[in-house]
Amino acid sequence: MRYIAADFGAGSGRVIVGEPTPSGILLEEVHRFPNRQIRLGDTLYWDFPALFEELKTGLKKAFGRYDDILSIGVDTWGVDFGLLDRRGRLLGNPVCYRDARTAGILERVFEKIPSEILYGYTGNQFMEINTAFQLYSLALSEDPQLACAGKLLFMPDLFNYFLSGVPVNEQTIASTSQLYNPLTGEWAKPVLEKLGIPAGILQKIVPAGTVLGELLPEVSAETGGAGARIVAVGSHDTASALASVEAEGENWAFISSGTWSLMGIRTATPILTEEAMKADFTNEVTVDGGIRFLRNITGLWLLQCVMKEWESEGKSREYDALIAEAEQSDFASVIDVDDPLFACPASMQEAICNYCRRSGQEIPRTGGEYMRLIALSLATKYAEVKTKLEECSGRKIDTIHIVGGGSRNRLINRLTEELTGARVVPGAVEATAIGNIRTQIKAMTHL
Repeated sequence: MRYIAADFGAGSGRVIVGEPTPSGILLEEVHRFPNRQIRLGDTLYWDFPALFEELKTGLKKAFGRYDDILSIGVDTWGVDFGLLDRRGRLLGNPVCYRDARTAGILERVFEKIPSEILYGYTGNQFMEINTAFQLYSLALSEDPQLACAGKLLFMPDLFNYFLSGVPVNEQTIASTSQLYNPLTGEWAKPVLEKLGIPAGILQKIVPAGTVLGELLPEVSAETGGAGARIVAVGSHDTASALASVEAEGENWAFISSGTWSLMGIRTATPILTEEAMKADFTNEVTVDGGIRFLRNITGLWLLQCVMKEWESEGKSREYDALIAEAEQSDFASVIDVDDPLFACPASMQEAICNYCRRSGQEIPRTGGEYMRLIALSLATKYAEVKTKLEECSGRKIDTIHIVGGGSRNRLINRLTEELTGARVVPGAVEATAIGNIRTQIKAMTHL
């Protein structure tokens, strides 16, 4: 039997077919496509209809190749959402978390709910991009879409809805929103009330592994696959990535390394201390109902932007060649990867150079020096976060499992090992797809 993992990242999406074998899950990528943010007027959107069309293209390829596919699972990035009217129609393209509508929103939120109270309700790291703050910006501007909304579906829920017709909010993605209470497993109603967010738009929370139903007839007519089930997997991509990690004991941490680096530990219950709040840790749910106690760190976004700029300048560089060049360099400048300067600059190269000038450091001039700077800066941040994780949890971390696309960057792995003092274990590049499919296998086995 085979399973389909649809994995949507901030830069690209893939449709992957997975087949369980005695030695593991055999993966085959059948369709890959770009995911672009599109600016219309002063708003930055995701092109959801185009992404759904690409998903259907991938399904058609998969069903055309195999006739034994049991189910489909979708995972995406966190916090973003689509609003549907009361008839279930999409009111507009989802807005990208990098849009400027939430700039400066935290101060206004804390006037309504003091930060320590809000953290006690939700346990989420305070980031302007969080769903609660996006919705509060809509409430403040009296956006008509919020007034017309009948349902809020997070990005993976939105895909699942148009595949199955079932509107739910999967638990792991709901836990990224700053609207979910990790102690009760329910929506944080006081937060909704204080921020003027209509509670009725939120849907029933279902755990990862919930079988939603069969592929809608109109979708199966386009793609094939009649009778295939839609499974709400760990639909936040980090939850699925963590589900791929096989580790024993408690003395280990994980890094899901991609556009973002998400570094943390697994715990049975949330950590909601003042120390955790001040250290910017978030409490999100795992596929088995535990807690991902982690920090969101700006990751390979820095390198992705720089390489895109080089490409537009006709100076494209190969990833492995950059690593090899950086390994021969002793360039020592370091940036704070989480500085707001790097959130969405017009030029990432210029932003990095400005930071180095401001901090009195040498400016990178070659591709290898940019790679070395970014790798060293990420490893430095990982070492800082490891120390804070140990302080907040009372654990000693002696091993770090790195999964995702960044796991193949041997320079980052080596520098992380040197600066953290922990053993670094590179995991699967396709960790998210593996975790996605593992959850489907378990769900379908139970079914």
